[in-house]
Amino acid sequence: MFTNEKLVIKIIKQSLPAVVSITITEHLKNIEKEIPREILPFIPKNKKGKLQIPKALRPHKNENHYMSGSGFIVDSNGLILTNKHIVSYDKNTEYTVIKNDGKKYKAEILSRDPINDVAILKINASNLKTLPLGDSSKLELGQTVLTIGNALGVFENTVSLGIISGLSRSIYTNEKNMPPQELRGLIQTDAAINPGNSGGPLINLKGEVIGINSAMVSQAENIGFAIPINAARRDLEDIKKYGKIRRPFLGIHYLTLNDILKEKLNLPFNYGVLITKETKHDEAVIPQSPAYTAGLKENDIILECNGKQINEKYSVLDILEEKQVDDILEFLIWRNNKKFKIKVKLSERNK
Repeated sequence: MFTNEKLVIKIIKQSLPAVVSITITEHLKNIEKEIPREILPFIPKNKKGKLQIPKALRPHKNENHYMSGSGFIVDSNGLILTNKHIVSYDKNTEYTVIKNDGKKYKAEILSRDPINDVAILKINASNLKTLPLGDSSKLELGQTVLTIGNALGVFENTVSLGIISGLSRSIYTNEKNMPPQELRGLIQTDAAINPGNSGGPLINLKGEVIGINSAMVSQAENIGFAIPINAARRDLEDIKKYGKIRRPFLGIHYLTLNDILKEKLNLPFNYGVLITKETKHDEAVIPQSPAYTAGLKENDIILECNGKQINEKYSVLDILEEKQVDDILEFLIWRNNKKFKIKVKLSERNK
């Protein structure tokens, strides 16, 4: 990889003051259950086998902290972006933000994005160093990028250099504090994203954040993923306008059709989504949801939205990502061998 070494060092020095560690306050007996197994070998233990939490992570003598992940400051008055999975523990968990200079602040969770792996925190501080946000819609394969974070929760201010290896990737995550979730439109990078530096910034050579480091493939080397920063921009705008993140809600369970499902289920289409239960405990159409109110039914196939075909490359999640609460969608539906249109007004997603 050919890059300007002096420029990279300059960007790192400018960025570090705005990158933070996020720690979790827990009772010591619960900590070992929560720490990812990749981190455990790096946490020292006493002769009795109990964890010895480093003093740097203990703001108070009677509190036990361990590193949950990373984040970065985007507003001088204390707004911080991170991953939702980092702050998805139970309601009794407290979070502490530790700045690059060692100062510690109690963190308030302002909102969690119900669709993307994004959360917004607030600390009581002002005149903070911030990171500028770039435009993730203009990324190209091969662009040089940097990741900054606290690898494994032990190696603070870890910096990695790599390139953008892929765009618009989709993966399924299964974090232990969250239900399985599909993440779409991700940035793939070979810059290292390890447990602990999730939530940190993915930075271009202009010193702008173009993604939030989110996930890695544990069975492979140098395959990591970041949430495009434009998704987080929208979340920040919601916080400033509504005081919370607002996401549209449709209210269906479904399968996205393809050639394999068309043949397996003996259906007339290899595109669209089949409204169906995901498990026997689900409702195919959630009662009192916008889909229910509009008259959508189990076994309906939604073929198009606003005249655009729905398929694996343009999914229901993609539709909801680009729409707002109270937007009206026009679906082309196939039911009982007939096609017809239905209009659905999106409501606000509550979780």
